[in-house]
Amino acid sequence: MSLPDAMRTQAAACGALGSPFMARLLTALADHWPATSALALRCNDWSGDIGPSGASLPLRIAGGLHALVLSGRDAALRDAYPPASVSDAELAAAVLPALDRHRDFLLNWIENAPQTNEIRRSAALVPALHWLSARHPGLPLHLSELGASAGLNLMCDRFALDTTSGRLGPADPALSLSPDWTGPLPSEMPVTVASRRGVDLNPLDPHNPDHRLRLFSYLWPDQPHRVELTRAAIAVHNAVVDRGDAIDWLRDRLAERADGLHLIYHTVAWQYFPADRQHAGRKLIEAAGERATPETPLAWLGMEADDHPDDGAALTLRLWPAGLRVTLARVDFHGRWVRWQDS
Repeated sequence: MSLPDAMRTQAAACGALGSPFMARLLTALADHWPATSALALRCNDWSGDIGPSGASLPLRIAGGLHALVLSGRDAALRDAYPPASVSDAELAAAVLPALDRHRDFLLNWIENAPQTNEIRRSAALVPALHWLSARHPGLPLHLSELGASAGLNLMCDRFALDTTSGRLGPADPALSLSPDWTGPLPSEMPVTVASRRGVDLNPLDPHNPDHRLRLFSYLWPDQPHRVELTRAAIAVHNAVVDRGDAIDWLRDRLAERADGLHLIYHTVAWQYFPADRQHAGRKLIEAAGERATPETPLAWLGMEADDHPDDGAALTLRLWPAGLRVTLARVDFHGRWVRWQDS
């Protein structure tokens, strides 16, 4: 796949996820891509899949441009970004010179993978916590997130879920999520998180200004509501995210035996792990599941793409010692809707 083709594919995905500006930006880049520029030559040398399912070079480039806007480094580029409204020609005229003006910045920026911490994915995590607490009343939860980025969704027990079917979450939430919800709502239960920790190859500290810039740069410019949710999550964030390989880290985390339910989870992360790491992780979790007891149950929750990517992600759960496998829901990749399937 050429980079312009990858940009058009990503443009369509962004449009489907409610960002017409990102669709226009990436289409403009695809239509006018400077094929002999230093940035283009670096991208041409990239090995492996450069598209949305791989290195996501289109999102890396778009994120770098947004970082220039957010950091105030380019006034001309800023004036073409939301909330301003410009034509496609004006947008291209602002973006293309910026690629050259900020060549070194962008060359450095794209060396790191995109990192979002999509708070709305907690619209799947919050009901899952209540579902698990209903099956294991009184047991504290130990949360382990793989591919946690900045660890904002490790604070999901502090978030409320408001739906047409009812409400779940604390009385004084840090933020409220209101996805389009269909299906039964799990019973509201007391949720007690005894520990929370995550792992990422390149963890971000949301309290570090440079890291916070990277975090916000991957929130799409015409979706300010995502910024508001992220700021609210940062305000209560106190989770630790370690740097490392997720499976090696999980081996040590599983060795920390404690009373309560250990919930291992990931949201749109496992699918990017190399096949050998997925295999090793599956074997590791299943072996730990065999050691689970009613006092120390183990749950593995994943919100990941499956064979039906046009219908969001599958929210799947395995639970030991019950030996249970269940698909709890289908969820929009950005948490805009949830179709709960299990009561």
